[in-house]
Amino acid sequence: MTTINNRNRLSYIYQTFKQSLNGEEQDYTQGSIRKAVFLLAIPMILELSLESVFAVVDMFFVGKLGKNAIATVGLTESVIMIVYSVAIGLSTAATAVVARRIGEKNPDAAAHAGAQAMVLGISIAIVISIIGVIYASDILQLMGAASDVVKEGAIFTRIMLGGSVVILLLFLINGIFRGAGDAAMAMKSLWIASLLNIILCPIFIHFMGLKGAAIATVLGRSSGVAYQCWHLFKGSGLLQMKKRHFHFDGPLIRSLTTIASPATFQFIIATGSWIVLAKLVAESGGTTASAGYQIAIRNVVFFILPAWGLSNAAATLVGQNLGAKEIQRAEQSVLLAAKYNAIFMSFVTVLFVFFATPIIRIFTQEEAVVAYGARALQIIGAGYIFYGIGMVMVQALNGAGDTKTPTVINFICFWLFQIPLAYLLAKGLDLKSTGAFIAIPVAETLIALMAWYYFKKGKWKSVQV
Repeated sequence: MTTINNRNRLSYIYQTFKQSLNGEEQDYTQGSIRKAVFLLAIPMILELSLESVFAVVDMFFVGKLGKNAIATVGLTESVIMIVYSVAIGLSTAATAVVARRIGEKNPDAAAHAGAQAMVLGISIAIVISIIGVIYASDILQLMGAASDVVKEGAIFTRIMLGGSVVILLLFLINGIFRGAGDAAMAMKSLWIASLLNIILCPIFIHFMGLKGAAIATVLGRSSGVAYQCWHLFKGSGLLQMKKRHFHFDGPLIRSLTTIASPATFQFIIATGSWIVLAKLVAESGGTTASAGYQIAIRNVVFFILPAWGLSNAAATLVGQNLGAKEIQRAEQSVLLAAKYNAIFMSFVTVLFVFFATPIIRIFTQEEAVVAYGARALQIIGAGYIFYGIGMVMVQALNGAGDTKTPTVINFICFWLFQIPLAYLLAKGLDLKSTGAFIAIPVAETLIALMAWYYFKKGKWKSVQV
């Protein structure tokens, strides 16, 4: 009997996994909540996992170019996180509105909302690209990069920031797909972009150096955007965008902006704090500490992105179930996703605490860089369980369209708490870069506790989008 039950369970898991990757149209407002979480989370986890694999592979090959190249990529990525913030902010708004319209069984209105989000996103990205191309060297200098790092790395920064349009569109359109419940399509588009990146990165770096890494990234992401657009306009999915959907809709643009603005500032506040910490590490520990920190952060991102998959699943389920007036189901979906994320993150904590040095040594053999990187990985990794819970709670609020509450939480925890604490520890108590490392898990734990509190208060249940 036990053997039969195990066989049936394995068969059920396999069928669920297969169904999640096929991208079949599902109604996530009915049926098993656990199955709904997995159907959305599996492709979302796989989607972001390959993106995180690319981040690590990219750093592996860039690491062969020396610590100046590592520092350049790290500092540039810190600034590009602002672009990601805008992309994620717009993506959050698109997911919330599209999910709500899908929950209301109105796919045409969902397509219109997604198209208007794209109009808004392209306009913003063009401005960012122009600024990045013109002021690349100044941006690196502002980040505290040494003169030789600025000289070698300006071209990398110029290309990466110049490609802001494709970065923004890639993540924005995936937010539209996720809101519609088509997580498999979001996964496939990011996989295409990341796989091409992984293939082109070592080839282009070999022939063009650091500049090649930037070109490979922009080309890879452009291919992902092309795939997305083909399916939005020519595919057979739930969302079918037409020319009329792109006609400027002032009220809808304002509605999207109302949701996206706090969400964008939410992530700008967070990434701005990371930029300040990267600058503090560079100032207090020099290029060696900065290189070690950047390698550690790439590994942190590697394991955080899959957890974002579960968090994004929670956001979609909240949006669609609120649209269908299934309030209790929305809440239960979030609590289940938080439970799964905490379990996953506990394993990551063990990995980082006990195996930090061999992980960092994969990317560099410079002992001083390894020492800084391992220390950063162990300290930052200590708070991973709280990261996982906090991410789900924050994304649940965002998915409901309540982007203001997480923005306030981020401002308090990052700017009023994390940054002052990092400076106090690094400079006031002379812990140098270690002090900056310690401030990260402490602040993330506070975010998790505050987000949990506001989620349980339940005001998100009455938000209208």
